[in-house]
Amino acid sequence: MNASVSRQEPDEKPSEAGEVIDRSAALLFAPLDKRAFGTAIGFVSALLVFVVTLATLAKAEGARPQMELLAQYFAGYTVSWTGALIGSTWAFAVGFVAGWFVAFVRNLVLAVSLFIIRRRAELNESRDFLDHI
Repeated sequence: MNASVSRQEPDEKPSEAGEVIDRSAALLFAPLDKRAFGTAIGFVSALLVFVVTLATLAKAEGARPQMELLAQYFAGYTVSWTGALIGSTWAFAVGFVAGWFVAFVRNLVLAVSLFIIRRRAELNESRDFLDHI
């Protein structure tokens, strides 16, 4: 017999489809970590601003997009190496707050939805309670 093939013990039950669905549903309805999601969005935002600023610096003076307008939102930003660092810092902060807020709202909406679904299911179960007395 091949060593890589596992044998099933006689008293073990095979995995049922319901268990797989329960694990999937648990992962689907698991709350997002607000700090981790905010950090991820902030990091991607900072990287994007940094790379776009450096790409703008690499272009010829007349062919550059108007990245200076970003200074209206990020104080101290210029199209330069220091501006790329300042813009990245601001983009991380804004991205973190936006990501944290999105995760918070998603978790809140999910919790309220699950609460409402549970309460409706309980109400439907006990709807005919007085008929049995």
